[in-house]
Amino acid sequence: MAVSIRLARQGSKKRPFYRIVAADSRRSRDGRFLEKLGYWDPRAKNLRFDTDRYSAWIGNGAQPSDTVRSLYKRAMKAAAPAASSSTSAKAS
Repeated sequence: MAVSIRLARQGSKKRPFYRIVAADSRRSRDGRFLEKLGYWDPRAKNLRFDTDRYSAWIGNGAQPSDTVRSLYKRAMKAAAPAASSSTSAKAS
């Protein structure tokens, strides 16, 4: 079974909201999925991403879509300053 990590569209007309899911690549875009990895609201600029589970799926051979790959990079970039500021606060 070829697994892909992609966006599944939720929300109503003209108000998109996406789930980031691991799904069988033969399934439809909004069909059944194996695991929910996060969500993305492009209108409110909200992004929540379970990077540990993403890494586990990539380790098992899942292929991310181009958009999910860029969202992952954005999530890692946002997490890096937060992690460095919390470690510098603990060191003080």
